[in-house]
Amino acid sequence: MKKDILINSTANEHRIAILEDGKLAELFVEAPGKERNVGDIYLGRVAKVMPGIRAAFVDIGFSQDAFLHFSDIGSIDEFNAMFDEDDDEEEENGSGTAPAAAPQQATAGEPQAESHEPPADTAVKEPHSGKPDGQHHHHHHDVNLQRGQDILVQIIKEPQGKKGVRVRSALSLPGRFLVLIPFDGKIGVSKKFANFKEKRRLRKIVRSLLPQGFGAIIRTVAEGKDEELIKQDLEELVKTWRTIEKNVKAEKAPALVYKDMNTTSSVIRDLFQDVVEHVVVDDKKMFKEVRAYVQWMSPDMVDRVEFYKGREPIFDKYGVEKDIQTLFSKKVWLKSGGYLFIERTEAMTVIDVNSGRYAAKREQELNSLRTDLEAAREICRQLRLRDFGGLVVIDFIDLEDEKNRKKIYDEMKKELRRDRAKVTVLPMTEFGIVQMTRQRIRQGVQLSFSETCPTCGGTGMVQSKNTTANQIERWIKRFKSGSREFRLELHVNPAIADILAKGTISRITRIQFKFFVKVKLVQEPSMAPDEFRFISVRQKKDITDQYK
Repeated sequence: MKKDILINSTANEHRIAILEDGKLAELFVEAPGKERNVGDIYLGRVAKVMPGIRAAFVDIGFSQDAFLHFSDIGSIDEFNAMFDEDDDEEEENGSGTAPAAAPQQATAGEPQAESHEPPADTAVKEPHSGKPDGQHHHHHHDVNLQRGQDILVQIIKEPQGKKGVRVRSALSLPGRFLVLIPFDGKIGVSKKFANFKEKRRLRKIVRSLLPQGFGAIIRTVAEGKDEELIKQDLEELVKTWRTIEKNVKAEKAPALVYKDMNTTSSVIRDLFQDVVEHVVVDDKKMFKEVRAYVQWMSPDMVDRVEFYKGREPIFDKYGVEKDIQTLFSKKVWLKSGGYLFIERTEAMTVIDVNSGRYAAKREQELNSLRTDLEAAREICRQLRLRDFGGLVVIDFIDLEDEKNRKKIYDEMKKELRRDRAKVTVLPMTEFGIVQMTRQRIRQGVQLSFSETCPTCGGTGMVQSKNTTANQIERWIKRFKSGSREFRLELHVNPAIADILAKGTISRITRIQFKFFVKVKLVQEPSMAPDEFRFISVRQKKDITDQYK
């Protein structure tokens, strides 16, 4: 599979596109106010402990407290030891061991047995692939958290809707070839390694280099790399951790003590592998930064970094801009003439597969199978492209043959192997329904380009003008039942004013006669169509809320 990375940079935005066989597979956006937080480490303070849901809320300085599940809690004792001056020398020597860092409880996917590599923002780290042997589970009686206690936590999920960030106290620092895990003496290897001898060689190298008290996971890109490169990567990670230790002792909670790489750098760090043929950058400054990083990281691959000199915008040249526009559409067309209809809700993502045209009955099963197979491939691509997480329910075109339903399931599993997020998919039911869950770490990429509509609040629907007019009439009825005033000013959107004032005998005139009240209409274009305000002429103040 041919893979390319395109980087489009402007003064206020960086967009990174991952192309697979010339087709857009993943998109990352970095813009002011929407910086990524996954990987950042904070010195937080426990705000609330809730044993009933086996979780705690931690104040890290955000508007909403971070969510810490008990299963994501590492060794508190080791963190406390960082403040013990008597242990400084011992700590520097890396003495002592601690329980294995508990991995993130993923939204989706079953743990694999080979490696305990930390989970990742899709732009940052390889997916977490399992738990090391001997790792114990934290039950609520094992956790000794108290309100007001300081705790070191790392963000593992961006905020979603009304939910704050999710954090863990089992920390990890990703590098190019290794992931360093403080307070953990174990060495894991990515499950993607197929060569047993290479795994053994790398384990031996890392074991000889690791300071005591640290653990590490060997990443897939370390395959075939010599000891000097791995040593250099490890030294940088240990140096970073020593800086974090100093910051922790110098700061007071809540405080940021470590900021992970920006999106562009993390994509290069984690995705620039041998299968990537080209990294094309259209900004001179960004090109120099990327080239310098690759020169340090993988000198043998520096020639793959190219500066785009074309006059046509880089994303237009490679057809990426057109694909980005489909991110905002609920309808996605298939080459067969069918289409997908994608509906996102708070609880789940629902995808409906439609044939788009009538097929003769004797060919219906075959045509439905073809459309469903094409839809399965496109759905897997759209899930990665839009970065949907959580529960996904797919309504495929009905198939009568059990073998054909299994083909759809097998096709889904095959395509989902490309996905770096953890995914669990269930076989198709008799009703043509496929249920799956996908790991949610960051906000969907659509949110990088859009914001909630101030009028509809994201529902896609607004209250009808007639309903607003009825609410106004009911308000006046309540007002007259509780007040002796009879002069009001009504401030509304011009569209509502038009509804109330049109006609030979207007609606507002009928209301005034009905309730013996004088109402002056005032048009305010800045007001939403479903909003209204009543001003008391006598009191000269807004009295809307008194009679709502």
